[in-house]
Amino acid sequence: MTATGIVGEFLSLKEETDADLLTMQCGDFYEFFAEDAETVGRELDLKVSQKSSHGSSYPMAGVPVDDLTPYLKALVERGYRVAVADQYETDDGHARRISRVVTPGTLLETTDAEAQYLAGVVRAGPEESPTSDPADAEYGLAFADVTTGRFLVTAVESTADAHAELYRFGPVELVPGPAVRNDERFLSRVREDLDATLSLADPDAFAPGRARHTVREQFGAGALESVGVDSDRAVQAAGAVLAYVAETGAGVRESMTRLEAYHAGDHVELDATTQRNLELTETMQGGRSGSLLDTLDHTVTSPGGRLLREWVTRPRRDRDELDRRLDAVEALASAALARERVRDTLDGGYDLERLASRAVSGSADAHALLSVRDTLALLPAVADAIEGTELADSPLAEVIRRPDRETAASLHDELADTLAEDPPKTVTQGGLFRKGYDDELDAIIDDHEAAREWLDTLADREKREHGLSHVTVDRNKTDGYYVQVGKSVADQVPEHYREIKTLKNSKRFVTEELEEREREILRLEEARGDLEYDLFGDLRERVADHAELLQDVGRTLAEIDALASLATHAASQNWVRPELTDPGPLDVTAGRHPVVETTTDFVPNDLRMDRQRGFLIVTGPNMSGKSTYMRQSALIVLLAQIGSFVPADAATVGLVDGIYTRVGALDELAQGRSTFMVEMQELSNILHSATEESLVILDEVGRGTATYDGISIAWAATEYLHNHVRAKTLFATHYHELTGLAEHLDRVHNVHVAADERDGDVTFLRTVEDGATDRSYGIHVADLAGVPGPVVSRARTVLDRLRDEKAVEAKGGGSGEPVQAVFDLSSGQFAGAESDGGQVTEVGGSDAESGGGSDDAPADGPALDPETERVLAELRGTDVNETPPVELMAKVQAWQEELDAE
Repeated sequence: MTATGIVGEFLSLKEETDADLLTMQCGDFYEFFAEDAETVGRELDLKVSQKSSHGSSYPMAGVPVDDLTPYLKALVERGYRVAVADQYETDDGHARRISRVVTPGTLLETTDAEAQYLAGVVRAGPEESPTSDPADAEYGLAFADVTTGRFLVTAVESTADAHAELYRFGPVELVPGPAVRNDERFLSRVREDLDATLSLADPDAFAPGRARHTVREQFGAGALESVGVDSDRAVQAAGAVLAYVAETGAGVRESMTRLEAYHAGDHVELDATTQRNLELTETMQGGRSGSLLDTLDHTVTSPGGRLLREWVTRPRRDRDELDRRLDAVEALASAALARERVRDTLDGGYDLERLASRAVSGSADAHALLSVRDTLALLPAVADAIEGTELADSPLAEVIRRPDRETAASLHDELADTLAEDPPKTVTQGGLFRKGYDDELDAIIDDHEAAREWLDTLADREKREHGLSHVTVDRNKTDGYYVQVGKSVADQVPEHYREIKTLKNSKRFVTEELEEREREILRLEEARGDLEYDLFGDLRERVADHAELLQDVGRTLAEIDALASLATHAASQNWVRPELTDPGPLDVTAGRHPVVETTTDFVPNDLRMDRQRGFLIVTGPNMSGKSTYMRQSALIVLLAQIGSFVPADAATVGLVDGIYTRVGALDELAQGRSTFMVEMQELSNILHSATEESLVILDEVGRGTATYDGISIAWAATEYLHNHVRAKTLFATHYHELTGLAEHLDRVHNVHVAADERDGDVTFLRTVEDGATDRSYGIHVADLAGVPGPVVSRARTVLDRLRDEKAVEAKGGGSGEPVQAVFDLSSGQFAGAESDGGQVTEVGGSDAESGGGSDDAPADGPALDPETERVLAELRGTDVNETPPVELMAKVQAWQEELDAE
């Protein structure tokens, strides 16, 4: 049987939307019914009751109107799209209609300080470029933060670049274009890298003509040309995002007043792998604590923190902008008192960008507008904190002059003169405005106050006129206004009193005059509420008209906050201003890791790289600090290119166009990718993407496969980076064979992390010195890690015998007898041995099968041809210990080719 009434209206509205859940306003509550009520009850631990409708019972759960936002946020964070149906008046009473659909990217009233980006991503479909490789296709990207009104677009040239930008912005919701939504490989990577909801938009919104019209309608006819957007893909992504925001009914498109175009060449390339490996915004374990951003962030406002995050994830290449930031940080770092005064002034400021969006959407209440007032007041206060101090001659003075301070002051004064200091939470009950704001409102308030005064003095008048005691006047929803008299004197009330209720110790009465006064008060309260609601709507619209100004002021205060944060950290950690060159060397004296130095006593190290010393092979023991040394080098470059001081005694930093890292990876079996496959994909991206102006960090290459395969890949990658890419490169490796390349490749140099070994005890000095290390200390690390003593002791014995090329006894073999074996480095196999100096045979084979171990072939074996004899003679005459690794490997390759040719 079909439900009727409220439940029927709910179910009918639910059929109109593709949202997962619907909540419908019913008076002072938003209600969920049927399956939606059960879902919400389960997810949010809400009490579920029953609602009867036409003989049937339906589950029902609800929340107060004023408390909807946190429940919406919780549902959206769990991945639900929630439609909201608001109540409106009709001639027949009340009705409801869907006013908005709340999704992760269109949730306006968020309590999260981080940016909440909604992203659109578009790629050409096969019908447009049937022969192109999707990995090399152009992508259009648009990022909208409805909470602040920011709107950014760009185009990138590959799938890897698209993933890097998505990881950089970290959108909470992604709207893929038609070609992308059908690319499961791309979407799988998105799910892997991002905690984003994937939502499908109307495919027509991505149509080039429609998208271009939408963008021009939003930002102006010449906006695309003025900001240099010439990519059809970028326009498609932008138009689709705008259409999606409009379709959800968030009501904030008007807050998006500026189209910001950015280009890859403006910023340092940081692929998703590099951002993770350098732990820019979160650690490898996934938390913010311990990341670079967490270490640097001393901001006192939410917008300042958001901007600092943007700087960290989007380093700049603009030398002028970086020098301007460095000038500001230097001034703030050296003027401690002025800096703290600026920060104290900013502290407590509200998020003007988000307040502007709330005003535009019509969701800002009186308290939100008071927050606008209070934050606008900070603009002249911060200016005063800068003027007359050492900061007056710094770029901060220019920053604070950017907004229209006269208009901002005018808006502040209007809000200060208009709104009551402690207004109610809702905008419909009156009490929002100061006296004197509106003549009509003042007249209503005067009449209301007179009526209230008559009521407030009624009890005393009744006592005097009628000689009554125990008289009170009060009001409730059931009885309205009433006179309450104690039972002991209730029979003394005058005749015009009409009894309406008897209580245990008193009686309640009304009079015609009291009822008339009540009607008058209710009329005045309703008139006041209606008038104030209209006046407030007009005021909110005037604030919304200044949305761009509020965004300007908000971004100005955020920039000063972010710069002060960098200066605060620089001053506390004794960081120095880097000297920037473009291009130029990387020369760091006593450099430190910006995060690690805050948690432990740190051993500083120097770094010198230039055109003649552009490729450093870093060797040294495990746990000695190789990885830290390389990461700190990358982070020092990154910090310099966000305009920050750096952790060093001195630093000259040549600007780079990209930072690329390859660090050990975990198996990603769920995605069908092993450690070695991930390693090779990351290496491939670096070899394809890095340029002569890039910085490359390779922390092991080729360790995920067989030894000779690994050495070969690492060798070839080194040659390619050195000869073709020519990027500044630090390459940590345990393949000591690679250190020989320094003798043959002019830009390759060896450095190592030193260790001191005395009487079997090893101390990691954590100092980086020129030259290659002479050995590894893996067994010592195993001992430090708590590997059982017998295992460590046995490992040392085996290692000593392998180094001396002596036989090793394999204990516990199936035969019950010890088996002697020598590891043949040239073949990569174990061979049996009769004694330490005796004849060697392959384990499990005979002398005849192995060709014997003596200088001559066995008497009963086949005779060797002259070419093979010659190769063996050269092999016997080669001194392995004296031959450089490069030359030795070249000889081995030549011998193999000669033998294969026979």
